[in-house]
Amino acid sequence: MNRKIFLIVTIAVLMSVLGGIIWVGPIMVVVPQGEILIENQNITQVEPLQIELEELSVTEISSRIATIKIAFRISNPNPASVIIQTLDYRLHETGYSTSEQIAGGEIGSRPTGMLEFGSNYYVLLGNNSILLKDTINLRNSGNTPELWAVLQNNTATWKVTGDVFYNLSSLISGQENELRFEFTK
Repeated sequence: MNRKIFLIVTIAVLMSVLGGIIWVGPIMVVVPQGEILIENQNITQVEPLQIELEELSVTEISSRIATIKIAFRISNPNPASVIIQTLDYRLHETGYSTSEQIAGGEIGSRPTGMLEFGSNYYVLLGNNSILLKDTINLRNSGNTPELWAVLQNNTATWKVTGDVFYNLSSLISGQENELRFEFTK
């Protein structure tokens, strides 16, 4: 038998098996709290992720730069794992003015176009949690002396808002979910 024919038949069989697994696999749905899902054999009820603001502190400050550490703890109350793509956040200081955004950031990365190997996703196993950290370096422009005084005195009043984007099973099956959050400290 010709090797090319054998190789083509083998690839076709593997592709059909993989396609069948993806096509028939279980479906997971996030149900908002308070709503009831009608039971179905192929649908698994999934609890939404939980997020906490673990740390928000000014670790270093000089007349030119302030370094702020921020950390979020994300918990998965489900037995199945989830893939966290990104955590987008915005940091506001609410004590000296009208809640002006002073910084923001993104932890992780979202897929763009074709799937990339080595992307910055976080797999959160079932009934587990993960700590996502970031460091913010603020430069003193001299335009906000009130903000800099609040940071130096360690009397800042913070508000953190943002979104977590995650998939329930994999990047190619399941739906993308979004969890919005807001914390004050």
